[in-house]
Amino acid sequence: MQKQIDCFEVRPIGYVVSSEEESDADPSAVKIIEIFPKYLPGLEGIDSYETLWILFWLHKLPEETRSVLLVHPQGDRSKPLRGIFSTHSPMRPNPIGISQALFLKRDHNRLYVKELDAYVGTPVLDIKSGKKKAE
Repeated sequence: MQKQIDCFEVRPIGYVVSSEEESDADPSAVKIIEIFPKYLPGLEGIDSYETLWILFWLHKLPEETRSVLLVHPQGDRSKPLRGIFSTHSPMRPNPIGISQALFLKRDHNRLYVKELDAYVGTPVLDIKSGKKKAE
């Protein structure tokens, strides 16, 4: 049996640096992700995608939410409790968020996206290709 890893380190590849809209919390706002210079080669070919999967650290969640395992979906107490792994609740042992963002454009190390459910200052952990643009 392989040895279990109890803890490991994750480093951001960039940050959400601004929102062109008034409400930073609005997922429909245009958000700008700034990628660190050392990861620039990793953006090669990204312009051929219509959507991108953005993984990010939910840095604004209080530490105590990491022990919550049952929630009412969408915070609606009329709905029965469900396990967090069967919901989209941000409360989880590892507060990793994921959004399929609409990719608008790239300007050097800046990616302009919409439908990203993250705040300005949010650490971005990874980007994965989504739907390819129609040719």
